[in-house]
Amino acid sequence: MITVYPYDQLGHADHGWLDAHHHFSFAHYWNDDRVHFGELRVINDDKVGPKRGFGAHPHDNMEIITYVREGAITHQDNLGNKGRTGAGDVQVMSAGTGVVHSEHNLEDVDTRLYQIWIMPDKENVTPRWEQREFPSTPVSAGALPLLVSGRDEDKGKGALFIHQDAAISGGKLSAGAKIVQPIKHQAYLLTPSGGVTVNGVALNKGDGAEVTDLKEIVIEASGEAEVLVIDVPKAA
Repeated sequence: MITVYPYDQLGHADHGWLDAHHHFSFAHYWNDDRVHFGELRVINDDKVGPKRGFGAHPHDNMEIITYVREGAITHQDNLGNKGRTGAGDVQVMSAGTGVVHSEHNLEDVDTRLYQIWIMPDKENVTPRWEQREFPSTPVSAGALPLLVSGRDEDKGKGALFIHQDAAISGGKLSAGAKIVQPIKHQAYLLTPSGGVTVNGVALNKGDGAEVTDLKEIVIEASGEAEVLVIDVPKAA
């Protein structure tokens, strides 16, 4: 089953320097029907203005993934980690027992990103942060590149690690691409740019979609597009 959540129906908050669209309940946006999707708790589609950002704030016991679509975000935390993640690349923070961090757009242009929170399968782990650059070559066949995973079967595949039996695959699709994406549990799709069909169901730029009770999906792009697939277990 595929259920589409159009971009213009998402929760929305415009703070001036931050324009945020929420796929699930977050901060001042609350929808009893949209609190989580299995172990996936947050997806924020954020546009952060130049030279602005999120000041130092704490997190614990959450796997926080940032996928940068345009511009770049610079991370700094109380563990001594600091790094810049650019467009098409990913950073992961396991908050574990607790970490204080900041995220700033130090660029001269807007930064667009997805902030994704996945509930961990282990609590109070040692906090950690890492980021990785990924190939930007568009995909025309096969499956999407693996970006993030805590699944045993994905060890050694070059993905950023999280503490959950979940995975995030994504990247750009070339015009006319037709790919088959396997699903282990259930999946949430995001379309950062362009439009695609998923098993014949249309998704436009910015839309999200829940995929349940399917072991694979066929994603087709008529023009250039970008897709993320977040494969997560049902809630424990």
